[in-house]
Amino acid sequence: MKWLLKFIDVKSSIAFIIFASVIQSCSSSSAKDEAKEKKKEVVEAPALETFNLKSGQLNSSLQVPGELVSYQQVDLYAKVSSFIKKLYVDVGSEVKTGQLLAVMEAPEINSQLSAAESKLKSQEAVYISSKATYNRLLETSKTPGTISPNDLDIALAKQNSDLAQLDAAKASYREITDTKNYLEIRAPFNGVISARNVSAGAYVGPAGKGSDLPIFTLQEQKKLRLVISVPEAYASYLNEKNQVSFTVKGMPNQIFKAKVSRLAGALDLRLRSQRTEMDVINDNKKLLPGMVAEVSVPLDGNANTFIVPKTAVVNSTIKPFVIKVVNNKAQWVNVQLGRTADNKQEIFGNITLNDTLIKTATEEIRDGADVKTVLKN
Repeated sequence: MKWLLKFIDVKSSIAFIIFASVIQSCSSSSAKDEAKEKKKEVVEAPALETFNLKSGQLNSSLQVPGELVSYQQVDLYAKVSSFIKKLYVDVGSEVKTGQLLAVMEAPEINSQLSAAESKLKSQEAVYISSKATYNRLLETSKTPGTISPNDLDIALAKQNSDLAQLDAAKASYREITDTKNYLEIRAPFNGVISARNVSAGAYVGPAGKGSDLPIFTLQEQKKLRLVISVPEAYASYLNEKNQVSFTVKGMPNQIFKAKVSRLAGALDLRLRSQRTEMDVINDNKKLLPGMVAEVSVPLDGNANTFIVPKTAVVNSTIKPFVIKVVNNKAQWVNVQLGRTADNKQEIFGNITLNDTLIKTATEEIRDGADVKTVLKN
C-alpha cells in the first residue's frame, strides 16, 4: 500500500512540473509577441510633418469695450449763497456760449453794493478836496515866504493818502460788483442741458454750502469722445494714425468710424492699460453720451516677427514652447506668444530664421527624443 502512495506522489509531481513548464512557455511566448508588436509599432510610426520658420506680418484686430462721453461737460453751481429767482432753460435745452441760464437774488449783496458805492463817492470827495488844497498851497508857495515847505509836504502826503483810500474804495466796489454778477449763470460753451436739479425759490450756493447738487449739467453733444483702455500687450501697436470702427447696442446694424486722437502715454496702474480717445463727430446727435460701444481696433503687425501655425505651439502649464528638430532629435524651445489671427500665432524666443519646427507639436514628443520627419512648406 505504501509503494502505491509513493507512486501517486511521484506522478503528481511530474504532472505539476509539466504544467508549470507549459505556463512558462506560454508566458515567454506572449512576452515575445508583445515585444514584436511594440517594435512593429515603433517601426510603423508615421513621419512628423515639419516646416522651416519664416518671418511675416500678422494683421489682426482687437475687440474692446468703449464708452462714449461728452467732449466737454460741466456742472454749474452758484458762486455765492443765494436763492433762485428765475430759470430760463430746462433739461434738453440747447444753449449757446454766454447765454443766460438762471438768475439768482441775494438781498445782502445789494446792501453791500450800496454801502461800497457810498464809500466810494465819499472817498472821491475827500480826495478832490485834498488835491485842491495841495494845488492852492503849491501856487501860493511860488511867492517866497508865504508857505513853509513843511506845510506843502503835509498837504502832498494828505493828497497821496486820500488817493490810496480812493483806490481801495474802488477795489471794494468792483469786488462786490463782480460778486453780484455771479448771481447770473451763463453757458460757458455750446451744448445741451442734460440735468436740472433745482426750481425757482431754491436756496443754492457753492458745493457743500447750500447745494449738494449742481444747478445744471451742461454737455457738448455734437462732438463726443470714444474712450477705450488698450491692454499693455497691444499698446505698442497703436498710434494717432489708426482708425477704429465701433457699434452701439441702440443701432447694431450701423458701423461708425473714428480716428485715434489722443493716447495717454502711460499705463493705468490698476488695469495696466493705456487710455485711448477718439473724437466722434455727432452733428445729428444719434449717439448719446454714456453709450457703451463695441470697438474694433486694427493692429498692424511688424513684418520682422515669426509667424507659425497655432498647432506648432504647445501651451504647457509651465511655459508655451515649440519643438525644433536638430539632427533628427526633438528640442523643446520656450517662446513668448504674441497675437493670434486666422489660426496663425506670433511667437518670440530663442529661434532663428529657417529653423525646422514640427507643425503639430504635442507634449508626447519628448525633449531629446529621436524623431522621423518630413519637410512640408
